[in-house]
Amino acid sequence: MAGQLPLRRPAHSRPPTAQVPPERSGAQKPTKGTTMQHMNNKIAVVTGGGSGIGLAIAEELVELGATVVITGRRQSTLDDATNRIGPACTGQVADVSSEQDMAAVYADVVAKHGRLDIVIANAGAGYHSVLGAITEKEFDATFNINAKGVLFTVQTALPHMSAGGSVVIVGSTASINPPRGMSMYGRAKAAVRDFIRSWIQDIKGTGIRINVLSPGAVDTESLRNALARAQGADQVQVGIERMGAGSPIGRIAQTSEIAKAVAFLASDDASFIHGVELFADGGLAQV
Repeated sequence: MAGQLPLRRPAHSRPPTAQVPPERSGAQKPTKGTTMQHMNNKIAVVTGGGSGIGLAIAEELVELGATVVITGRRQSTLDDATNRIGPACTGQVADVSSEQDMAAVYADVVAKHGRLDIVIANAGAGYHSVLGAITEKEFDATFNINAKGVLFTVQTALPHMSAGGSVVIVGSTASINPPRGMSMYGRAKAAVRDFIRSWIQDIKGTGIRINVLSPGAVDTESLRNALARAQGADQVQVGIERMGAGSPIGRIAQTSEIAKAVAFLASDDASFIHGVELFADGGLAQV
């Protein structure tokens, strides 16, 4: 009858929906028990892996079965980290802003392990300087490690990687909402997001993925030291809690939480995630 909606047949009378086998649809066929176990036999490099977030990432990747090489500028810090993690992790001194240093790291990794599967561009640092007090030295140092360093960490790795390889860059919510005095750091991290918008087109057809994982505030030794310098050692925990109160989740992150998010993006579980910036910030970037 005109004006009436067609009646739906009862579910039991409708023919079953055809199921397309994963192997015919082009999707990977899931295998029971393999979730987050894709790191077995993977070879990974983590820059800035001697402390903080980088150390937690290296620990997480090793826990998941990867062999990890961490880089940093101080041999003693790398030694402490590798002793803590164990024999699946080794360290190599390198400056990420040096193309020559990073090329040497990857050449050594491939010579020893035969390939390179995962690169985590984690090294980063910033200065707290308000407009009017910014120095040329601070500007150069900030962009050297956070922008130039990311560029050469990734560019020198690509010739050693093949289909299935994964690059994860550790960004920051400062890229979209830099706090007072962090304009240089925020703009350097914003450059990272723009880098990958172009890079995913540059590497089309290689089968290599590039993503950004951007944390908010993270409870690291460097953060606690900065709070101690600014507010006094007895006010560090108060400062941590105040920072957490500004997040929808009500606290700041632990390094292990950021490491797990990075490991997901690096893993084969994220095989169709490419060119994204994932915020691991307790919802801070959304408000």
